Amino acid sequence: LGVDRLDIVYLHDPDHHWEQASIEGIGALIELRDQGVVTSIGVGMNQSALPARFVRETDIDVVMLAGRFTLLEQGPLADLLPAALAAGVGIVNVGVYNSGLLARPRVAADATYDYVQAPATLIARANAIAEVCEEFGTDLPTAAMQFSLRHPAVTSVVLGCRDARQVAEGVERMDAVVDEGLWDALISRGLLPEGVFS
Repeated sequence: LGVDRLDIVYLHDPDHHWEQASIEGIGALIELRDQGVVTSIGVGMNQSALPARFVRETDIDVVMLAGRFTLLEQGPLADLLPAALAAGVGIVNVGVYNSGLLARPRVAADATYDYVQAPATLIARANAIAEVCEEFGTDLPTAAMQFSLRHPAVTSVVLGCRDARQVAEGVERMDAVVDEGLWDALISRGLLPEGVFS
């Protein structure tokens, strides 16, 4: 890489290797952090249960959570997010558009979710969220981006970008001012759970 240190190093998708990852993998990363070669260490996964275990049982600084804390999914509210808050571990939220499902103002019938054809019920739910967004003067991708940062455990968000236009769109969505009433409306209409931001 041509650098003498790294800001963050993650163990990527150690889902089926708890023993090896939690002892050998994290142990090696802790040594690198202690030597000053790495500033922060963590794990990155597409689930919340095992990262929550890493937070509770190892000395990590950060978790990269892919596609699980979004406008359509809030499962980490039950395990990872409270554990991260309690331990002072930061959550880097990625995949906030749910593999493209939330990337456009309206969701097409052939949209994908987790990189396969999205179920019709999920498409309908995403479009119901889009309707509420429109009522509050914003669009679905902007709400998806803004939502991804609202929980206090989330320290940053990472977007995938194909070109300069998508980078500019991401910055614009990040900087957008969203009417606070949007979140209350989504909760009152059953499209987000109560207590989603605490």
